[in-house]
Amino acid sequence: MPESVDGVCDHPYGNSWIHHTAQRSPVVSVSTDAVPRQDRLAWWAHMSAHEIAPTALSSSHADDFQGRTRSVDLAGVRVAEFAMSPVTGTRTPTHIRRHDPDVYQLFLVHDGPVRLEQRRTDSVLEAGDFSLFSTSHPYFTTFADIGALTRLTILFLPGEALPLPRGTLERLLAHQLPARTGTGAILARYLTGLHEHAAGCDPADLPRLGAIGLDLAATFLAGRLGTANLLTPETRRRTLAARIDAFIDRHLGDPDLDPAAIAARHHISVRTLHLLFQDRAETVSATVRRRRLERARADLADPRLRDQPIGEVGLRWGFRTAAEFSRAFRNAYGMSPRDHRQHALNS
Repeated sequence: MPESVDGVCDHPYGNSWIHHTAQRSPVVSVSTDAVPRQDRLAWWAHMSAHEIAPTALSSSHADDFQGRTRSVDLAGVRVAEFAMSPVTGTRTPTHIRRHDPDVYQLFLVHDGPVRLEQRRTDSVLEAGDFSLFSTSHPYFTTFADIGALTRLTILFLPGEALPLPRGTLERLLAHQLPARTGTGAILARYLTGLHEHAAGCDPADLPRLGAIGLDLAATFLAGRLGTANLLTPETRRRTLAARIDAFIDRHLGDPDLDPAAIAARHHISVRTLHLLFQDRAETVSATVRRRRLERARADLADPRLRDQPIGEVGLRWGFRTAAEFSRAFRNAYGMSPRDHRQHALNS
């Protein structure tokens, strides 16, 4: 029989036990690597009790259990990646009476299948699916043995922060929420890329990043419920800005990508587009140019692309001519694309 352990939250629940012990670093990683093998499942259950909610865990891999997590604290919103051996979790009314952080948790499955039950809904989730669960109701979840660690990302959403009625929101609990297009796809990209960039962010930017995540989640869930009319104008504005950012990144290679094309694609005026960018440090056109140059600069430093002509690199990222690319690159970085490639590949 799989060994079962009960997660206990033995101090008042704060934002995160991991972040508390790490002295508030914005991105914190922990794993079972330093824990004796016989204690790893119990340690993981203890960590999960603080980071998610007290839950009974069992695993057929209790003798060789592995787990790791990376958590990002965004000043009221938290995102955590988990990778772990196959595990089954059961949260009972007893666990809820013991401690309830009273949060919704929207999670993205990277490796499936994952089974989730809550409030008479039973779903099997595959890679690329979202699902929502609440710590205030019993649930059961089990992760299939795929021969490798199962990965998922959780966005922690305080109930009072979501601009949606709780009774309406709970209609989605444990449902399979595919997210391969639209706002769901943007939210998935936001979650999967967050850990790579948050560590280098100015601390003042972290609340703004958290607000973007909350807005994307609210818009995604409202869309599934047909209640988009309940969203605030500010949530709509920030969600539109996030959609535009994702659109720009996907179409950098199009030389016709300009403010007029971006505005037309999103059914807004060019003036409205510029207003969306007015609180940023750069204009729409400057944003497109910078991101093109960043992609080209990375390609020039890639040893696998050393034989590709420099002009082709610029054309691939939306510059119309090699001369235009070279001029823009030198203005941005103070050296020619050729000099950058030589320096990067020879250092």
